[in-house]
Amino acid sequence: MNAKSSASLQETIKSLKRRGVDYADLRWVEEAHEELVVQNLQVQHVSLSTTEGVSIRVLYHGVWGHASSCRFDAEGLKHTADKAIEMAKAVALDSQAKVKFHPVHPVQAEYRTPLEVDPFQVEMQKKIDYLMWAAQVLKDHSHIRTATAMLEFYRTRKIFCSTDGSLIDQQIIESGGMLEATAVLANEVQRRSYPTANSSSLSQAGYEYVKGLDFVGQAARVRKEAVTLLRAKECPAGTSTVILMPDQLILQLHESCGHPVELDRALGLELSFAGGSFLTPDLLNKFRYGSKLVNITADATLPLGCGTFGYDDEGVPAQRVPIIRDGIFIEYLSSRESATQIGRASSGAMRADGWNAVPIVRMTNVSLEPGTGTLAELIRDTRKGILMATNKSWSIDDRRLNFQFGTEIAWEIKNGRLGQVLRNPLYTGITPEFWNSCSGVTGKGDWQLYGVPNCAKGEPVQIMHVGHGASPARFEKVQVGHYASR
Repeated sequence: MNAKSSASLQETIKSLKRRGVDYADLRWVEEAHEELVVQNLQVQHVSLSTTEGVSIRVLYHGVWGHASSCRFDAEGLKHTADKAIEMAKAVALDSQAKVKFHPVHPVQAEYRTPLEVDPFQVEMQKKIDYLMWAAQVLKDHSHIRTATAMLEFYRTRKIFCSTDGSLIDQQIIESGGMLEATAVLANEVQRRSYPTANSSSLSQAGYEYVKGLDFVGQAARVRKEAVTLLRAKECPAGTSTVILMPDQLILQLHESCGHPVELDRALGLELSFAGGSFLTPDLLNKFRYGSKLVNITADATLPLGCGTFGYDDEGVPAQRVPIIRDGIFIEYLSSRESATQIGRASSGAMRADGWNAVPIVRMTNVSLEPGTGTLAELIRDTRKGILMATNKSWSIDDRRLNFQFGTEIAWEIKNGRLGQVLRNPLYTGITPEFWNSCSGVTGKGDWQLYGVPNCAKGEPVQIMHVGHGASPARFEKVQVGHYASR
């Protein structure tokens, strides 16, 4: 984006203001995504995709209109602005409600991801060699059928301007990847993943984050655990004390806290697709979501978080927002419009997944705050239980109450010590009952942050990058069992 093009964006906003809109904002977005996959010592996939375009929202006579285009010359911008106003006029024909919109202070600002090494400047062969080395260690056993190593890098540049007077330039870079080993013995199939499962774990950082993951060093442990699971005992069924490791707790947080505290869901605006929320506005400041040990924060200022930014896609500054304090539900993730409906200010959680999407309320970095002590101490304090790690499957109802999670691996706890490995573990629960059973959260030394690149929401669906952090936590009287191998 050169100076001439940037001036065209600002001129478009000025012209919209002259045309009498109540409010308008414009986002120019340029995105790049690089992905490399090595499987069984062969390069399976290398890609670099880019996209660029502009999105315009207008509030015209109290009704929203939106349009987007990959043309951002003066003529293209005018055409897109015309379409946005036309959409607002069309919606107004069938809408009696007028949008109420919380004001913000205009800002002229920049935000850049702090990093040491730009991953897009690292030589491609160096990245492939790193994956090959890790995959070679991962594959080094006759029972390992598939050994996969992957790296991903994202770069997002966006310029936001609005009739409020804001002009914000942001560039976000994310780096990450994953290892996955699939072991097979007769009809038994097991997998182990690192650092998380189901997708890459990302960090808002440069290539230094990838090196810190130490794929080569971790590959031997991942391989060994995958093979061990083939002959492990099934996780027993019944009621048990359960300790969840951070790589499982992040999905528990995501599904049973992050989504329920999105205010648009609580107001019923996502019912047709993503569902609603049991955390309705009448429960604010009085509902006991969890035990007094449970403190959950949505922090868009957190270093390295994939839900971190300078300003959201409405020009609202990034914020650290307490969501659950001492177990009590006290705040939502919200936008300028949704927050107004409950008499509060926006928490700065409005984001779109690209230039052709309208922003909606999204998670930032929703994390369980650390408690005290260590994992070793928590295990020693547990007479009998099960420690579970790394998500494998999940299911939760539309209101985020009833859930079932399966993990890749578990360990028996007997008399304060880890015992044998257990395979195919799962646990079920009801969200507030589960979090109220929390009897221990370990300290800062065990706290880990993960980036999740595949949060789906909206209609049509948008995929967002979010972050979650947690220390190991213990829960009492949890229903556990096992699922069929696959």
